[in-house]
Amino acid sequence: MMENLVIGNKSARLPIIQGGMGVGVSLSKLAGAVAAEGGVGVISTAQIGYGEPGFEDDPKACNRAAIEKHVKLAKEQADGGLVGVNIMAALKDYEEHVRTAVKAGADLIISGAGLPVVLPKLVEGSDTKIAPIVSTEKAARVILKLWERRYKRTADLVVIEGPQAGGHLGFSPEELKKTDAAAYDSEIKKIIAAVKEYGDKFGQKIPVVTAGGIFTKEDVMHAFSLGADGVQVASRFVATEECDAALAYKEAYIHAEESDVTIIQSPVGMPGRALNNDFLRQVHEQRTKVRKCYGCLAKCNPAEIPYCITDALIRAVKGDVENGLVFCGAKVGKIKEISTVHDVIQELCSY
Repeated sequence: MMENLVIGNKSARLPIIQGGMGVGVSLSKLAGAVAAEGGVGVISTAQIGYGEPGFEDDPKACNRAAIEKHVKLAKEQADGGLVGVNIMAALKDYEEHVRTAVKAGADLIISGAGLPVVLPKLVEGSDTKIAPIVSTEKAARVILKLWERRYKRTADLVVIEGPQAGGHLGFSPEELKKTDAAAYDSEIKKIIAAVKEYGDKFGQKIPVVTAGGIFTKEDVMHAFSLGADGVQVASRFVATEECDAALAYKEAYIHAEESDVTIIQSPVGMPGRALNNDFLRQVHEQRTKVRKCYGCLAKCNPAEIPYCITDALIRAVKGDVENGLVFCGAKVGKIKEISTVHDVIQELCSY
């Protein structure tokens, strides 16, 4: 029987977190459905306002409005379950997104794509919990030591994102090539031990969840055997009726083979895992002119980047999957049909 995932004074019935996926793949419909089933539903704030009127003219205001709207809608659907928000540290408006999510009542903020150095300051005085995403013991120790020294506090949860994850990855391309499952199992144990040290310092239990390549109940059981308290699952939830992406996006997952998965260099400045398509083949041959800067990334020069990641992700989530960027996990080739959030969670928990 699976135990609750306890995050400070909050608790989810199931130790399953749905990974945040942007742009627009995990919004309130998906997050609310996962939370209602007992997991932790997670909304991605990356250009979350793309569907709001006036986005082209004022993306910042639209993003703020959409964060508030989707957190509220997800919590209404969640039936008391936990709703989290994934906010990339690489965002130019990172602090604004965090403050807006806190104001909206997000239960948890998960933050990666860089080290979320100032996150504790931004949630002060609230009941919103915080969780850094790390991929190495070194990164875990750096952020936990910094939070201890600067803010006299620690994480409420830690997400370990492994080399089989989708989207932006905390590994160099060289590390992705040479990191095998057994070696990374050892790294996971080291991270868990490091997190326990800081939990002991603060007299609290810091749950650790693993992410990347979690596809079957056997993967869940393996994570627990390493000492994890839960798992984060993303790709499995894309091919569900409740996922916020267009049907064509979900069908791209269903039709994908292992050979279609490729590692790219994202304008975010990190490697990313995505489905190879016409768009990626074109940008590999020549740079795509950026027609408009949406100001999404803190470190982005429109004159130098190979393409606009906002445009590419929005095209994909709306259904133009050949001319957009489709992020995915390493095991996307195993997905063969559209399911439901309920059925995915029941399968992962059936042991």
